[in-house]
Amino acid sequence: MSHDIYDNPLISRYASREMADLWSPQRRHSTWRQLWVTLAECERELGLDISEQQVAELKAQVHDIDFDNANKYERELRHDVMAHVHAYGDVCPTARPIIHLGATSCYVTDNADLLLMREGLEMLRTRLVEVIDGLAKFAAEYRALPCLGFTHLQPAQPTTVGKRATLWCYDLVLDLEELEHRINSLRFRGVKGTTGTQATFLTLFKGDHVKVEELDRLVTRRMGFAEPYAVTGQTYSRKVDAHVLQTLAGIGQSAHKAGSDLRILQSRKEIEEPFETKQIGSSAMAYKRNPMRSERMCSLARFAISLQSNADQTIATQWLERTLDDSANRRLSIPQAFLAIDAVLILYRNITRGLVVYPKVIEKHLQEELPFMATEEILMAGVQAGGDRQELHELIRVHSQEAGKQVKVHGGNNDLLDRLKSDAAFAKVDLSRALDSQRFTGRAAEQVDSFVRDIIGPIRARYTANSQLGGDVQV
Repeated sequence: MSHDIYDNPLISRYASREMADLWSPQRRHSTWRQLWVTLAECERELGLDISEQQVAELKAQVHDIDFDNANKYERELRHDVMAHVHAYGDVCPTARPIIHLGATSCYVTDNADLLLMREGLEMLRTRLVEVIDGLAKFAAEYRALPCLGFTHLQPAQPTTVGKRATLWCYDLVLDLEELEHRINSLRFRGVKGTTGTQATFLTLFKGDHVKVEELDRLVTRRMGFAEPYAVTGQTYSRKVDAHVLQTLAGIGQSAHKAGSDLRILQSRKEIEEPFETKQIGSSAMAYKRNPMRSERMCSLARFAISLQSNADQTIATQWLERTLDDSANRRLSIPQAFLAIDAVLILYRNITRGLVVYPKVIEKHLQEELPFMATEEILMAGVQAGGDRQELHELIRVHSQEAGKQVKVHGGNNDLLDRLKSDAAFAKVDLSRALDSQRFTGRAAEQVDSFVRDIIGPIRARYTANSQLGGDVQV
């Protein structure tokens, strides 16, 4: 590894080797060669003058790429596809005359991108399912542990730790649905020619429209797609890229929300992400236990979200049948979006598998606010005991304000219940039950049960056979 030139941290620090391999020059250009092989093979089957020996020669050299030679050609020709055509031709002299026959550059560049994106989406699907499964297990374990709920980041009606985790999990379930849709709806650019009219192929097949259509179908199916896009210009519609990056950005949004929540909860010492024995939280403050995994997850998620605008702007600015100002942008934005979300999901999986819950702290925080949460029920009980609803409401309001002052101004404990106990208006109300937190979480635990059973169960059933991917937090 060279240390005197810029190194992409997505490769060296964050993403998995599998995802980095997928977007490597070796993988991209061997895919180009496989596309050239398939084109020649199908053209031969449909009657063009291409020999079996030429096709065999091309097949033998799919993976053995001389990148130095290709780079030399590109410096001379200023055209990456033609540079690789020439480099391929150098090791396939018999097949050289028929490499790229009838095709335009986007035959290899666009079709390869679609193949790589589909495989990348499938890899991310596996990672996403792993995180969903981990969060569901966490939710089930803490299904009934009461905790303070928050709205506007202010204390609100209690929920449970497990129910809160289902919120994070369900965001990912929605992302999985979108990801599955993108995988299932992704098509192939196919064999469309220079401006998408297939004119060159019509010439090659002497005006035989049926054979041109069959070539498009054959190549598409040989490369593993059920069908090509119905029409293209020189490129497939860049709206496809926008849809894919939107899906990846959606995963980033979900991860960022959960990561932000965990950072808040860790600051309250209620839930912590994993912290290793020799891990250092701060170079200066030795006691620190910073939520660096969640922070990094949010950071990378935000980067991935920002890349969506590249794809949005690219589709908006494509002129007529195509313009090349998409090329350099797509070389950066598409692979890096996949690498960033791969890293996000590796972090999310690691966090989910090592979350530490502190029930005593959670209970302490809940009890500090619970008297306020109980006031509505106390009000109803007072009315049932014969009190006047409006009078009791005013008394509770006044006592609550005083109790709040005791906490905020004097730094004391919440003494609202003591104040109510000493008020004759509430003498007939059983205030001893007011601090039973289980009574205020509604159906949270049962909602966790049904979520795991009805939503997560089918996902687990669909993906049980999936092999797990490697990759973990590197630094």
